[in-house]
Amino acid sequence: MEDMKDMKDMVEEKEPSLEQEEYSLSDDRRVKVLSPGQLVAKRFFRNRLAVTGMVILLAMFIFSFVGGLLSPYGEDEKFYRTDIQAKDFAGILHNEEFRYTVADQDLFKSSVHAQALKAIIQKKDKFEYNGINYELEKLSDDAYVVLSGGKIIGFASKELVNSSTQDTLSFDFSLAALKAKIAGEKTFTADGKEFNIDEDGIITDGAGTEVAYVSQYIVRAVMSDIFFSRELKNQLIDAVEAGQDSFEYTDENGVTADYKLSYDAATKAWDVKQEIDTKVFDTYSAPSKAHWLGTDRNGMDMMTRLMYGGRISLIIGFIAVFIETIIGVILGGIAGYFGGWVDGLIMRIVDVFYCIPGMPFIIIVGAAMDAANTPSLTRIIYLMLILGVLGWAGVARLVRGQILSLREQEFMTATEACGIAPSRRIFRHLIPNVMPQLIVYMTMGLGSMIITEATLSFLGLGVRFPFASWGNIINDVNDTFVLTNYWFIWIPAGVLLLTTVLAFNIVGDGLRDAFDPKMKR
Repeated sequence: MEDMKDMKDMVEEKEPSLEQEEYSLSDDRRVKVLSPGQLVAKRFFRNRLAVTGMVILLAMFIFSFVGGLLSPYGEDEKFYRTDIQAKDFAGILHNEEFRYTVADQDLFKSSVHAQALKAIIQKKDKFEYNGINYELEKLSDDAYVVLSGGKIIGFASKELVNSSTQDTLSFDFSLAALKAKIAGEKTFTADGKEFNIDEDGIITDGAGTEVAYVSQYIVRAVMSDIFFSRELKNQLIDAVEAGQDSFEYTDENGVTADYKLSYDAATKAWDVKQEIDTKVFDTYSAPSKAHWLGTDRNGMDMMTRLMYGGRISLIIGFIAVFIETIIGVILGGIAGYFGGWVDGLIMRIVDVFYCIPGMPFIIIVGAAMDAANTPSLTRIIYLMLILGVLGWAGVARLVRGQILSLREQEFMTATEACGIAPSRRIFRHLIPNVMPQLIVYMTMGLGSMIITEATLSFLGLGVRFPFASWGNIINDVNDTFVLTNYWFIWIPAGVLLLTTVLAFNIVGDGLRDAFDPKMKR
């Protein structure tokens, strides 16, 4: 009996009460009516592929617009590292030719140098040039004094008098030092002072301070603002004479550097390279904890550049599509509504824009902007305007075709009977009915617009440094070495570009199916 009672209670609990079964026909719980927008949304979200595309686009927007704000680095922030680099430092030549020291520039010009050398080779003691007589006074086989009218105008020698300081030596000092060195004298007088000279050609003043030296070696710095100390010159010359290919030197500031020497048979000189710690861009650094996707050729964080690059690519795509849609809707709406000669005129303009070769035109404009050194931000603005103006023709044809089929329907007759202005009929009654097709067209056009921008930036005609876009980031693959060795430079940008464009196309297909009233529910 208790089992039967329990079964009866269970049946009563399962049976709905009379109050629950009584619904009125107007009760929302009985009949659920969906608005057109809700119906489209319901159809769209039933499409799992379209929802996946929407999620991908949402992730791309968060990555580009929010990621850049969260990144600890700036868009154009450069990073550096310290490398040991061998830089051209000096050149050493063992002089075996006559070189000239000039006292009178007017009488001892470069053209006279050649005549003096010719006379020395022919072992003459005088020569004539341009009606002027010159005399040669031999100091040794490697040194001659050149005179004109009994006046010394210069000398030619294979040994050179070099200053040990940054002071310039006078002509009288150089000649007196050379004569003393050749004659084996211990002292000489020049510029009103007495100087000492040893057998190695080292010249000192009365206080014993070295002021100059006579040598057949010529040591010249690559950079004109660098002065070599006597000690460094001696070490360079000693290394050359000893046949060394490297040596280490510590300067007066305690900085130690390595030097590499190599002989150039063509110039018969030694090239000296200095190996020092140099602060350089952290170029093509591999992915690490500090830089998740490494650094690019300018030493910038690749992850941050991708974030800002996505922002630029998406903004250019959206604004260009918005521009072409505005122009296309206005002209297409006017052409479709008024028809007649207005329609014919606008359609001929559309035909003209269809005939414009877009890519060659943009290449020409890009070359013109390069020649005019147009700023990077201005280039982006011009790029958006050009892409938008060149693409409106397709939108105009779409809108015109839809309006031609809508303007004869009953609701348009009613608007005309009510005396509504033509502009209001077009933009308040006709264009809203074209919006489903426009949304699909714009969504699918965004992908192609981003591809176009990336192509132009890849070719160097779009977004320029310091701004980043996915296109100019991939531009690094112009270098085969980068393509094969630094995958993290171009593969992430390519994947983001491919994924974004594919997602726009998938969402566009999903919207097209959702707006189709004939689609099966």
